[in-house]
Amino acid sequence: MAFPCRRQLSHTNTLFLFRSTSLNALWLPPVAAIVFLLLYNTAFWRRLIAATGEPGASATLLCVVLLIVAGVFTGFLALLNVRLFIKPFLALLCIGSAFASYFMDNYGIQIDRAMIRNLAETDVAEATELLHWKLWAWIVAAGVLPALLVMRLPLHQLPWPRHLAWSIGLALGAFALAAVLLLMFFKTLAPLVRENRDLRFLLAPTNYLHATKGYLQQRFARPAVLRPLGRDARKGADWQGQERPAVLVIVVGETARAQNFSLNGHQRETNPRLARQPGLVNFRSVTSCGTATAVSLPCMFSNLGRQDYADAQARSQESLLDVLSHAGIDVLWRNNNSGCKGVCDRVDYEDLSRPEPGASYCNDDECFDERLLERLPERLRSGKDMVVVLHQKGSHGPAYWKRTPAAFRKFGPVCATSELAQCSGAAIAAAYDNTILYTDHVVSRAIDMLRDSSARDGVDTALIYVSDHGESLGEDGLYLHGAPYLLAPPEQRRVPMMMWFSDGFSERFRFSRSCVAARADQPLSHDNLFHSVLGMLDVKTMAYNPRLDLFHACTTTAGAPTGRVQASGLR
Repeated sequence: MAFPCRRQLSHTNTLFLFRSTSLNALWLPPVAAIVFLLLYNTAFWRRLIAATGEPGASATLLCVVLLIVAGVFTGFLALLNVRLFIKPFLALLCIGSAFASYFMDNYGIQIDRAMIRNLAETDVAEATELLHWKLWAWIVAAGVLPALLVMRLPLHQLPWPRHLAWSIGLALGAFALAAVLLLMFFKTLAPLVRENRDLRFLLAPTNYLHATKGYLQQRFARPAVLRPLGRDARKGADWQGQERPAVLVIVVGETARAQNFSLNGHQRETNPRLARQPGLVNFRSVTSCGTATAVSLPCMFSNLGRQDYADAQARSQESLLDVLSHAGIDVLWRNNNSGCKGVCDRVDYEDLSRPEPGASYCNDDECFDERLLERLPERLRSGKDMVVVLHQKGSHGPAYWKRTPAAFRKFGPVCATSELAQCSGAAIAAAYDNTILYTDHVVSRAIDMLRDSSARDGVDTALIYVSDHGESLGEDGLYLHGAPYLLAPPEQRRVPMMMWFSDGFSERFRFSRSCVAARADQPLSHDNLFHSVLGMLDVKTMAYNPRLDLFHACTTTAGAPTGRVQASGLR
């Protein structure tokens, strides 16, 4: 790193600073700072260049940002420049930054606490889809080899008191340089940073270090006492005197984005079976609570809403499934994903995601979503009032081509690699659309089962399908999901949602299906799920908010709509 002014060095210090056989330990922080900024931050510089506008202005600004960030990095590394610590620390940063840079460069992801949580809580099968030889080649070249070089690098260090004094002086000088430049260019940098907040999620190693620290603090925080929710829940009048059991199936989709459903106008016919389902209500304007399963799943089953949602608060209180259990309704979670993120911890649980000898709808690696429907008719004939949650594998990427049986690979040619940047946009979209076609089949089969059970077994049945979040398929250079919500594109936030009710169900719970269908184009979100399920099942509790229940204005009393809230009360 070149300092802005030259210093007159004594002959002794000159010999000290420039030895031919070793590197002065004091030079390690600035050299490491520059290497990290240039080697591991391609995504950061690309995004910054795009944000600065004119090339002439951007060249000056890029140099200023380089010096500011290098000064900050140098200052912190100088304070950590302890003989037995600095080299192992830098070696680990090399490997960690190599991983971070690969995924930022190749998938356009941004690294925040939610992304670290996704990584920590995903299952092995999902994680291995991202691991391939090009990733390992990059990790070896840009991570392991630099780490070995750092560990073998001979360093010459002054006696401890003098080294400490020089390190503190270097840190203060580097921070001062960064502060002076920041003040000089504040009027230019302030609006740039304010309008491009995603830059901080692209700067390695600070992005993943800060995100990991936040995740670990949250993960290992002292467990809170579980706060009860809806302990006053009870079945309302619509349950009294009924001999027929009632069953609601909630299908939680995975990574399905609304715009690729032909029900929402997609040019490919990805919903041929659902389009022919009589009585299906498709909601066309629904937004998710988060952009990753780890956030959206606990959020949609909580009463917190997106604005008030916090991971710690959601984990420390009961969920919608607990409220239903308090009301005397049996709850079953059937899983073909990487778990329920704590939502189903206190209800019956079946893990159907692991291939077993002789298991239907499975291959050597995973099980397809139709396995969630196995023995479902027998469950429906149990004679119990039930809510069954089917948690799909759905459209989870990047290996979209693996999510569908061969019979549903209608669109092609498909991208058959996890390295999405190596495929054309058309091939990625074809592989993804096949997953939506298969989801169409699975959900339609579930509706057929419920209809048959209603007619044959005397069960009042209903189904809700809603995805947890959407997906980026290369738009604006972004792939997969998990972007910070406020910066996430609509492809990751807009999700499909639909409902179906048997005649007996809508008559029993006294709501007008045409009234519900009239709300198909209103803006809705995951916030509506908690209260709409309680409303449609006539579960009475103080945890219920009628303004977020899309059935509330459609409920009938003595044959007439109540009109207790206007449609504008939904959000």
